[in-house]
Amino acid sequence: MADPHRGLDAQGYIAREGSLGRVQEPFRPVVAAARDRLLDVFGARLTGAYLYGSVPRGTARPGRSDLDLLLVLRAGPTEADRTDARSLDAALDKEFPQVDGVSTLVYGRARLLSEAETYDMGWFVACLCTPLLGEDLAEYLPRYRPTSRLARETNGDLAARLPRWRERIARAATADERRALDRTVARGLVRTAFTLVMPRWNGWTGELDRMAEVFAEYYPRWAPQVRAAAAAGYAPTGDTDVLRGYTEELGPWLADEYARVHGTKDGGPEDA
Repeated sequence: MADPHRGLDAQGYIAREGSLGRVQEPFRPVVAAARDRLLDVFGARLTGAYLYGSVPRGTARPGRSDLDLLLVLRAGPTEADRTDARSLDAALDKEFPQVDGVSTLVYGRARLLSEAETYDMGWFVACLCTPLLGEDLAEYLPRYRPTSRLARETNGDLAARLPRWRERIARAATADERRALDRTVARGLVRTAFTLVMPRWNGWTGELDRMAEVFAEYYPRWAPQVRAAAAAGYAPTGDTDVLRGYTEELGPWLADEYARVHGTKDGGPEDA
């Protein structure tokens, strides 16, 4: 039987999380505006678009949650494409106070369907993204179980991410920049902590607080740090000591333990 409490279907595969039907009333206007403007801005360049995160899961908090989008283009994205996406993000964020930021990932169709991305961005599209418009690439992707291979291919590049995070933290000059980094790094660490234990727990959840609690069952020594990171993922402070703790304490331990348990992903992609 399906285990919805662990995010699995009747066959033990990770069930796709989220749907347009779960979008709460306060967020429906911004989702509708995003859909219309994506077509206006990208037109024939676009083959499809998705929502992901708390908005399609129906757990978003008005005024505190961000809106996350993923665009699929016919060709690999150019700098002009990324500029268009950033401009759209800024306009939506300014117009709709119910979202605390809008973030859009932009990928080419071929990359998302490539063998190299099957257990990383392919899984992300098939299991964590909700179709908003256009083609759904899940039709061409396999079904996924919460395995060690999936853990390695999704988050086995933490050791490579840590130096980039340190550089970005060192360059952050304003409180807003530090808060944005707090949210990004905290979420990345909590998701990595969760996928470290995901195969043993044999399930999937997209909620940061539940991820932290599942992790705590297996690593109680590090549970307070991961719970604090989950809280920061929802309400970041940008405190410099907290940021330093991510990259100098929790992060290095987590990278080493991840490599010991699941191995290391080769050639992890840069942060989108």
